[in-house]
Amino acid sequence: MASKKGKHKEKEAKLAVPMLPEELQKMLIKQHYHIVGRHSAVKVCEWLRRSLMNQSSCYKEQFYGIKSHRCLQMTPTVSWCTQKCVFCWRPVEWTLGTELKEFDDPDFIVEESLKAQRLLISGYGGLKERVDPKKWEEAQNPIHAAISLAGEPMIYPEIGDLIKSFHKHGFESTFLVTNGTFPERLKEMSTEPTQLYLSLEAPTQQLYKQLDRPVIKDGWERLNETIDIFPLFKSRRVIRMTMVKGWNNNEKYIPKFAELIRKADPDFVEVKSYMCVGFSRKRLTLDNMLSHKEILDLAEKLGTEIGFKLKDSKEDSRVALLKRA
Repeated sequence: MASKKGKHKEKEAKLAVPMLPEELQKMLIKQHYHIVGRHSAVKVCEWLRRSLMNQSSCYKEQFYGIKSHRCLQMTPTVSWCTQKCVFCWRPVEWTLGTELKEFDDPDFIVEESLKAQRLLISGYGGLKERVDPKKWEEAQNPIHAAISLAGEPMIYPEIGDLIKSFHKHGFESTFLVTNGTFPERLKEMSTEPTQLYLSLEAPTQQLYKQLDRPVIKDGWERLNETIDIFPLFKSRRVIRMTMVKGWNNNEKYIPKFAELIRKADPDFVEVKSYMCVGFSRKRLTLDNMLSHKEILDLAEKLGTEIGFKLKDSKEDSRVALLKRA
């Protein structure tokens, strides 16, 4: 009979083997992802790098006080999603499914994600003339988790326990981004994040199918169910709108967007331009990006429709923040 220690090592070895095709693993690693366990991943955000060098910071730091250099960007479902959005900068062509039949323990994911983050930023410690030493030291212990890197996080069955584990490990805040296709799982979450994001890019079913490209038959119905229950959450709630020129930025959609947003009753609305980066360049071009002025104009018109005011904006991210008036 195998010893308890032997069984533990056997379990750890199984958890360490990614459930990803070898070609996909190589692609992600080349793009500086660190695969965590069987289905999770960590990637250092560009804004973290800039923050370490005192160059700039993420718009979330400006809007919500999140310290970019202490943010851990991760996903528990790196290649699992219910949508293949046209504007997504991830390799959506490599979507592996819409459910995880086997999955890692939340504590394991958090602890291995922390190790991965420290490994990924270790090289910056040697750039003493360019990197802020105090920030680099603080970056070793992130206090904010952005659960949004790739895939749909709600596919991970123990998402509430994952959020709980982050806080148990000393994290002060957690941002969870969902596309709204798992309303039941949202309702059953054991622990809410500090901030809950709902992505909303299409105000009609037809545009939703064209722009978000759901791989499930009832994606639009699920999204609308999530919109209906969104006001029930106690955490800070944000509607995130990625605007793609020529697709969803037409002013005729503003009343329809406004109708859905009023139902969701969020605390904030982020109106952000699509950015032509990553794999999205295979589907869209620079012409599909809105200028910052166009984003501000669109945000102000939407704000008037829903009774929100323009609270802030960040030009280099082409994003505007609306808050209830």
